[in-house]
Amino acid sequence: MEFKELKKKSEAELHKVLADYRTKLRELRFKDANKQLKNVREIRAVRTVIAQAITLLNELKNQNTKNEKPEKLKPEVNDKKVDDKK
Repeated sequence: MEFKELKKKSEAELHKVLADYRTKLRELRFKDANKQLKNVREIRAVRTVIAQAITLLNELKNQNTKNEKPEKLKPEVNDKKVDDKK
């Protein structure tokens, strides 16, 4: 899957793609351990898609937090009067 295709997906779709590709990666690792996997480079391609999906999800998360206005912090007021004279 290309990065352009991933960019067009919504957050829910990205989570689904991420889950699907993680399952696929697990299966490929089992096949590789049992010497049943012919194309070992397929593991690298799947890991790349997983990383791209995670990156896009983090970007969406950061955009959502930037849109929210942070609350202004109020300075603490000390009600006690301190005498400097002793």
